[in-house]
Amino acid sequence: MAEKSSVYTRTARWIAQLSGRPITFLLAVASIVVWLVTGPIFGFSDTWQLVINTGTTIITFLMVFLIQNTQNRDTTAMQLKLDELIRATKGAHLSLLDLEELEERELAAFVKQYEELAAMGRKQLDKGKPDTGTPEIVSQTAPPEKSLSQRRPASAKDRTAPRARRRSPGG
Repeated sequence: MAEKSSVYTRTARWIAQLSGRPITFLLAVASIVVWLVTGPIFGFSDTWQLVINTGTTIITFLMVFLIQNTQNRDTTAMQLKLDELIRATKGAHLSLLDLEELEERELAAFVKQYEELAAMGRKQLDKGKPDTGTPEIVSQTAPPEKSLSQRRPASAKDRTAPRARRRSPGG
């Protein structure tokens, strides 16, 4: 198994689990109710308002980092699981393994390619045919003659991303 987690990681997990519970939400609501009830007692003073503003600001500030830490861990774990599925799937394009590292324009080219595949599948369904299969897409592992679009020169990372197929004006 993995080595022992850092104090920060263990604490972040514990706080994230605790903060996501209904009782924690109820405690937050109760705190606000108590603050509201004490308003008349303190004459709705600036200090009274400052207490809630300062408290919520500090909690929000700290929660942003906690949420980001939790999100980073969850995203990394999910990405690794998806990468393993791609790696273990016969015929899968290994060039898709680290898409999250690509530039926006490179990602957009992949999105366009998969949108074209989806449109092709819908056309098949409209004709009463199944939309299953594994048509090739452009990648380092797909030969250009089998892909839906032409290859473009490799990026700085020596990755070949799909390029949207040029459509004729009528089609």
